Amino acid sequence: MKLDDLNNYLNQLLQPERFSDYCPNGLQVEGRPEVQHIVTGVTASYDLLEAALQASADAILVHHGYFWRGESLPIIGIKKRRIQFLLQHDISLMAYHLPLDAHLEFGNNVMLAKKLGLTVSRWAGQKSKNEPNLIALAELSQPQPLKDFVATLNQALNRTALVIGDLNQPIQKIALCTGAAQGYIEQAVEAGADVYISGEISEPTVHIAREAGISYISAGHHATERYGIQALGEHLAEKFGLKHTFIDCDNPV
Repeated sequence: MKLDDLNNYLNQLLQPERFSDYCPNGLQVEGRPEVQHIVTGVTASYDLLEAALQASADAILVHHGYFWRGESLPIIGIKKRRIQFLLQHDISLMAYHLPLDAHLEFGNNVMLAKKLGLTVSRWAGQKSKNEPNLIALAELSQPQPLKDFVATLNQALNRTALVIGDLNQPIQKIALCTGAAQGYIEQAVEAGADVYISGEISEPTVHIAREAGISYISAGHHATERYGIQALGEHLAEKFGLKHTFIDCDNPV
């Protein structure tokens, strides 16, 4: 299909105009006009670019792209190397950040919940007024000790999460927001959650969790954001007859 048609479809699907984001969403680097093979990944690192070239990709679709708010503007060093690689090989780069987190069907939060055997029942946690909620809320069919839920999560994500809370405490109401969303913990408390899951943890997170009486699970920024981009790529492949390859460049964070 044509690159312009793919870009237009993704913008209609994910509606980036609804978000005040930290980066431009959509087509970030323009490559060849026809797309037959899309490679998806979490972050547009140089490793992913090289792997996409080896896979003969026409376009790369990621959650973490380029041109972040507040970064240095000159195209030098790592930035120059990455952009030069894409331009030399005529490969497009497309990126969706908050719109992918919050999407009700293919979003990171929905897909992480699904990976954990949860069904999202409601949402909370607006980044700012009039923007979509980012925190997904779900409930276990019956209470279970935190340690049993953590064991399920560790197995599902194939990593050992960092946990703040009493492992023997029964939990039932789950809140989650992938990536670096630890700052939403107080909104998870307000939503009545017993446990809040995100990717990263900061020093204040520990104190807030202890003092607010909520358990906190830091399950990894990369680890929690692998599933939305895969689901989106699979959807594009099915809808438009494209070839899709997900490439997971390991990241312990």
